[in-house]
Amino acid sequence: MTAASVDELVVSRQCQGAVVEVTFNRPHRHNAFTSVMYDGLRDLFSALTDDQDAHVVVFRGAGAVAFAAGNDIAEFATMTEGSQAVAYESRIRALLMDLGRLPQVSVAAIDGLCVGGGLAVATYCDLRLATSSSRFGYPIARTLGNALSRPLLERCVHVFGESMTRQMLLASRLIDAHRAFELGALLAVTDCRTALDREVETLVTGLLQAAPATLRTTKEQLAQITAYAGDVDHDEHLLERVYGGPAFREGVRAFLAKERPDFRQATS
Repeated sequence: MTAASVDELVVSRQCQGAVVEVTFNRPHRHNAFTSVMYDGLRDLFSALTDDQDAHVVVFRGAGAVAFAAGNDIAEFATMTEGSQAVAYESRIRALLMDLGRLPQVSVAAIDGLCVGGGLAVATYCDLRLATSSSRFGYPIARTLGNALSRPLLERCVHVFGESMTRQMLLASRLIDAHRAFELGALLAVTDCRTALDREVETLVTGLLQAAPATLRTTKEQLAQITAYAGDVDHDEHLLERVYGGPAFREGVRAFLAKERPDFRQATS
């Protein structure tokens, strides 16, 4: 195995390059994504687009607490206008769509919290496996007071169903792994990290034995079926209104101060 990075994003290859492993490596921050990590993922996805040797991409989170717990909120503190946050969201949306369009089969191996941006990455993967202690959700209505871009919302509906997506976003509910499995959002649930690693290994072995043309063609067909075709300008207008409002500023302030936000005093 050769490592491409030893920083926030660790990329390595196995099986003569057929398997690419990506580890979100900020365990001290629950693997929350930074712009540097997003840039690294963008470059990786670009390189993988024409990579004929790679057949499977596996995503993991470092440590025993989280797959990824959203975005690094400190980066939002420097954004003084809603348009800045919308541009940030636009870059992430494009990145996730690149993930969904990868010709390789993408697998999220989840152990722990999988929320916010972490859940967005997991839902854009083709397959997901998790430990029984894992939790999933978008509790942003009680934390940051922002909103999802519509493609991310649609993807969550595709994977978890409309009813559960409403519970995640409107009631700020975190869904446990067994419930996610019952909904078909997970391929398997294991008791521990060691068992998860074995399950991933079994899955990857099977994928490497499958016909690459079948997998790539099926992925391309599914991408066409689930492609977002909504009004991007209207969606960005809605996001700018949310990100430019006082509720979001209160959410960021409270998060960084480790306080509970008071959204009742911050009307938008």
